[in-house]
Amino acid sequence: MADFKTHDVAFDFLQRNKRPAKPRKVGLTEIRAAYYSNFGESYFRDILESAGNYVDSIKFAGGSFTFMNPEKVRAMNDLAHEYGVLVSTGGFIEYVIRYGKDAVKQYIHQCKELGFDIIEISTGFISLPTEDWQRVIEDVQKAGLRAKPEIGIQFGAGGDTVQEGLESEGIQDTGFAIEQAKKFLDAGAYIIMIESEGITENADPWRVEVPAQFINQVGLENLMFEAADPAVFEWYIKNYGIDVNVFVDHSQLVQLECYRQGIWGTNSIWGRISSYRD
Repeated sequence: MADFKTHDVAFDFLQRNKRPAKPRKVGLTEIRAAYYSNFGESYFRDILESAGNYVDSIKFAGGSFTFMNPEKVRAMNDLAHEYGVLVSTGGFIEYVIRYGKDAVKQYIHQCKELGFDIIEISTGFISLPTEDWQRVIEDVQKAGLRAKPEIGIQFGAGGDTVQEGLESEGIQDTGFAIEQAKKFLDAGAYIIMIESEGITENADPWRVEVPAQFINQVGLENLMFEAADPAVFEWYIKNYGIDVNVFVDHSQLVQLECYRQGIWGTNSIWGRISSYRD
């Protein structure tokens, strides 16, 4: 693993918010790999060499890793581990689930063989009983991997559906989703990913009461919020502090870390993002 320390920075005489050393339990940043733009090993190495201390995990969005050369996938995952970065699948398992338990177990096995650490379990496009989600979580854990269920309030979330198409599906009950999150954590889930659609994405106005309900009942440290828009992760940090866990695009990593450390930002957060720790 690369030997990165939080104090190994230029201009270390300047005051900044101190970030916990990796492996962190709060203030996690997960970045998206290939999906909206191409993303290869050399580019990933550049990111890690310049800002690897601020990347906790990387996610291969959608099923992007399923049509890549497996040797390249393994090489990228090995590179991530050199820098103390966990590797997560996207929510592709909801495609696999349609083909039965044997397909899911093969999928989990091959993910482990390729060096993945986390399997995201999302069901934005399909309806799955809570008990079946728990069975998938158990199968992931039996394989020695971490299960990361993704929960949302918008059916059809997680793809490229436009706002009008999502509105026709309606909104799910937040209380039910919160109870699901609690059950998944009790089953041993690593962390709960909160889908942005219906909350801060394709929602006008934003439903800001939903994250608050999850945080109050599930705990900030147990949640990661999809926030792949600067206005969204700025809002989360401004309202919940630098220890909120967020998922962003890889292109937004540096901007996000500037916000967390309180050294830059918009006039809305300038001078307001602080911490009180040694």
